Amino acid sequence: MAGSRRQLPELGRRGEGWVAVQGVLIAAILLSALVGRGWSATLAPVAYAVGGLLLTLGTTLLVAGGLRLGRSLTPLPAPRAGQRLTTAGIYGLARHPMYGGGILFSLGWSIVFGSVAGLVLTAVLVVFVELKSRREELWLAERHPDYAEYRRRTPRRFIPFVY
Repeated sequence: MAGSRRQLPELGRRGEGWVAVQGVLIAAILLSALVGRGWSATLAPVAYAVGGLLLTLGTTLLVAGGLRLGRSLTPLPAPRAGQRLTTAGIYGLARHPMYGGGILFSLGWSIVFGSVAGLVLTAVLVVFVELKSRREELWLAERHPDYAEYRRRTPRRFIPFVY
């Protein structure tokens, strides 16, 4: 575990740097719509349907995760002192459903706007939240002795039944 900590920096006492980088990535994905190439008349209905579905699924995961966390919700990856480990509801299906929601939303956004740049940035976002979630899990394991069991019982990291 000590080797993992060296490989995954804290970037601030509670991970403020992780949040800043993620914010820049999300802003870039949203702005990529301005340089989207769009779709041909033939492909547009399919792209809008697939993109819309992903936007809806992503929003659903974001809202369900946020509601389940309630007062424990924080943008920072380090848990608040005294915060209980949330394992029920959507968190019984994926350990970081809000990150999964952000990935699906970003993918849907990029598809709707036909943005190759958005798709590339979404791939970068996937790698980034994979690393951020690993850093977060180190903090969670330090705070919650039962985290290893929860992780074993909940193998999906971001998207229930998928990833």
